[in-house]
Formats: sequence, C-alpha cells, structure tokens
Amino acid sequence: MPTPFRYTEPLPPRSATGRVAEVYEQLARDFGIDKPVTFVVLSPAPEILASTWALMRESLIAGPGSRTGKELAALGVSLANRCPFCVDAHTMLLHATGDHALAERLARGERPENEEHARVLEWGRRTRVPGGLGPERYPFPREHAPGYLGTALAFHFINRIASALLTENLLPGNAQRFRAVRSLVGRTLARTVRRPARPGEALVLLDGVDPGEAPTWAGGTAVGLAYAALLRASMTGAGLLDADDHDLVEHTLRDWDGTHPPLALSGFPDRRERPGARLALLAALAPYRITDEDVAAWRRPEHTDDALVRLVAYGAFVAVDRLESALYHPTTRT
Repeated sequence: MPTPFRYTEPLPPRSATGRVAEVYEQLARDFGIDKPVTFVVLSPAPEILASTWALMRESLIAGPGSRTGKELAALGVSLANRCPFCVDAHTMLLHATGDHALAERLARGERPENEEHARVLEWGRRTRVPGGLGPERYPFPREHAPGYLGTALAFHFINRIASALLTENLLPGNAQRFRAVRSLVGRTLARTVRRPARPGEALVLLDGVDPGEAPTWAGGTAVGLAYAALLRASMTGAGLLDADDHDLVEHTLRDWDGTHPPLALSGFPDRRERPGARLALLAALAPYRITDEDVAAWRRPEHTDDALVRLVAYGAFVAVDRLESALYHPTTRT
C-alpha cells in the first residue's frame, strides 16, 4: 500500500516505546490527532521528534495569544514556504477553532475580511525573509510574542520536514480539498483545539536544557526551552557532513535572502560529488525540490532512516536559525 512517507519507513506507532510513545500520548491528548505523520516521520530520531513537538505545543497550543491568530501565522509561514500539506492542515485547524468562514476564504485564496487577521497572515508570510519583518510593530500584543514567534519558527522547521519527507496528500485522495471534508475534520478536532493547555508539560520529554540557551524573545517561557532543545537536537545532523560540506551549508545560509531557488538549482552542489551538502541545502531552501535521485546519491548502508531524518533536520534548522537570528524585536503593538 502507498504510504505518506517518501524515503523512510518509520516503525508502526503501535510499536512505539519510551520517549516516542510518550510524545504520541501527548500528541493525541493536546493536538487531537492520533499519531500525525508529520511527527511519525521524525520517530527514527526520538530527540528531534520530542523537541519538535515541544516547540509546537508550547507555542501554538499552550503559548500566549489566540489560537486563531497563531493558526493564521502558521498558515502564512506555510504559504511562504510552498508547503501544501501544511497549508491544508492549518486551513482545517481554523475550522476547528470555529472560524469556518475565515477558513473557507483562505481555502479559496482570498484575503481575510478582518484587517487584524490579514495583518497576522501577512506577518507569517514575511517571516521567511531574514529581517523581512523590519522595524514594524507586531500585529499582536507584545506579551503574545513568544507564542507567535515560536509558532512561526516551529512551522518553518515543520514545513521543511513535511516537504522533504512526506507526500503532499494530507488525507487519502487529497480529500481535504473538499469543503465538507475540511469542515468535518475541523469539527472533530474542535473540542481539543478549544481546550486550554497548561504551558510547560512537553518539557518533561526533553533532556535537560540550560535556560541560558533560550532565546530572549521567548521571555522566559517554556517556548524558549523547547526552541533551544530543537536547536541542540537538529544540529547533531551536522556530524553527517565533512568539514567542507558543513562550511558550504553554513556559508550559503548566511547569505540567503529568503528567495526560492531557480528551477535550474544553479549554485547547488552536484549530487554525485557532494550529495550530503546538496540534501542539507535543499532541505533548508527548497525541500519540495528533493528528488529520489538526491536521496539515492547520498544513501549508504550506514545512512539509516535515523541519519536521513537528522540530515534533513539539520538543513531545516540552519534555515530556521538564519531567520531567528535576523528577527527584529518591536516593543509595542500597532
């Protein structure tokens, strides 16, 4: 049977043990979706799975700010990153918040009628460009910044994982393209999405993180510790590259301006000569352009599913880190 996994074969969720099983338990309770493939695909690398979930939970679900607003920010990020899987997911989650008319306007590619909603959506789009937010004030209260910024950065990472390692079909046969299906799925998630979640509960899934590693924009919230944990876990993938390839990836991302690469992928390393660097850079800049040939060129007996997840996560997080380091921090709301 066809699966949503492009290049890996994660263990069936029912066989999960230890930290992976604990993540799945929290996901079912707080996200409302039982073992979503965006997280199952990360299960070969449990520490990346746990920290990805922690960042999403502590920002989108339990962080400060309205769930509708953060779903709009995540949708803006997903549109900017050209991730149809995540665009469809957030459209359905807007149905779960009860914002049915808004969800359907967005599904049709229309602008939100509410000006505040429109500003938040555009804010999410602009986070793809390093420094693209400029000196403008946030379109949400300052005290909600950890929730919104954490959500945006979480989905810059998740978009790249989904585009690299999953097919585009959120539901079998792309059933989410039908309005009735979007509404029905949203309504089944409504009780969970609208239920308050206690901040910090995902942190028990993480190895000890030094609070000093948390970014200042997180304001001492659990969002910052989750972000620091994802940074630490994702950077282990750098060890799969030699020094020259690692330097190439880091140097390329320092100069990246947020644009999508040209169709010819000019400037990308050749897959036959530097397959690891090519995969990491594609994961960072255009994960939807990763091909079977790219993965096959890098695969060796020692390059298990765990290694592929780590390499893709490394590339994805280098892009996230570039965006995070270029954030401007306005102090008040418009």
